[in-house]
Amino acid sequence: MGVADAVGDDGTHSSDSRDAEGRPVNAELDLLVRLNDYERPQGVAERAVQAEELGFDRITVGETTGWNIVPVLTLAADRTDELGITNDVISPYGRSPAMLAQTALALHEASDGRFRLGLGPSSPAITERWHGLEFDRPLRRTRETIEVIRAVYENGSPAYEGEIFDIAGLNYEREIPENPPEIDLGTLGPKATEMAGRFGDGWAPQLFTEDGLETRLEDLERGAELGDKTLEDLRVAPIVRGVASEDREVAREKARGTIAFMLGAYGPYYGNSVAKQGYSDIVEEIRAAWQDRDTDAMAAALPDDLLDELAPAGTPEEVREWVESYAEIDGVDAVRLGFVNELSDEEKETTMEAVADLV
Repeated sequence: MGVADAVGDDGTHSSDSRDAEGRPVNAELDLLVRLNDYERPQGVAERAVQAEELGFDRITVGETTGWNIVPVLTLAADRTDELGITNDVISPYGRSPAMLAQTALALHEASDGRFRLGLGPSSPAITERWHGLEFDRPLRRTRETIEVIRAVYENGSPAYEGEIFDIAGLNYEREIPENPPEIDLGTLGPKATEMAGRFGDGWAPQLFTEDGLETRLEDLERGAELGDKTLEDLRVAPIVRGVASEDREVAREKARGTIAFMLGAYGPYYGNSVAKQGYSDIVEEIRAAWQDRDTDAMAAALPDDLLDELAPAGTPEEVREWVESYAEIDGVDAVRLGFVNELSDEEKETTMEAVADLV
C-alpha cells in the first residue's frame, strides 16, 4: 500500500516506489484532516475511507479545543482495513501520561496495530486558556510524558520518579501488546527536535522550506545518536498544507491567506521558525498587519517565493510536482498533506486526487 510499499527480494519493504510517470518517489503519503471541517465525527471516518481507496498510507487528525480526538480516530480505524491512524498532536498538558498510554493502547487495539501516537509540547494558549494549567517547562514535560508512556509499555505500570511527575504506579489491567504504538513528536526548534530524535519514534514538523527542513534534520539526527539510534529508525513526516485547483489563482489566494495567518496569528512558534529560516522581515510585516486584524494585508505581505517554499498551491500538476520534490528530500519518509482553509468539498477532492497519482 502507498508509495513506500515496494517489496524487495528479501521480503522487506523498500522506501522507493515510482510515480505515475515512472520516476522514483521515496516517501509515503499521509492525509491530515481538520475536525472543524466536519459536522459529525462520522464525517472524518468517511474521509478516511476515501483516503484508503485513493491509496494514502495514513490519516492524521489534530486536536485543539474541538472534539475529543479518541472517538473520532476509533471510528476511522473501525471503517478502514489498512490505513494507518495517527493524531497530530496531543498536548502533554491535556491528559496524564498514564491516560495517554491507555489511549494509545486502546487505539492500537481498535486499529489492529495501525495507530501511532502523536505528541507535542503544545502552546501557552492551549495549555493556559483551555486546560487551565501553567505552560511550564514544556520540553521537560514532553520528555517525561514519553518516558511514563514507555514505562507502561514495558512494565505495565506508570511508576516513575522525575522532575515533573512522581507516580507510585498501578498495574495496567490488560495485556500489553508485543509492539505497542510508536510515538511521533511535532516540534520546530533545534532543542525540541533533538529531543524528538532522542526519545521519539518519528518526527512531524510543519512550515519548513526544503532548506530549512534539511537544516533541522541535522538536529533530529544528533538527537537520534544520543538515543543510540539513526535517522533511519525514525519516521520523518513533515506536514504541508496545500490546495490543487484548475483555477490556479484561486488556489494560490486561499493558500496565501492560510499560510500568512499561521505565520502571523497562530501563536508565536510557526512565525518564529520561518523567521529563523531567513524570512524575518516578511514575518514581521505579517505580524504587524495582524495587530490591526487586517487579514488582506497579511496575505499581501506573503510573497510568491515564500508561498512556493511553504505550500503546494496551484494546478493539480503543480501540486503533484511540489509534493514529489518535497518527498525526495533525503531523510523524509512521508509527506503529510493537509488542506488550507475555506476549501469546498470539490477542491478537497481535487487536491487529494492530484497527489493520488504518487501513491
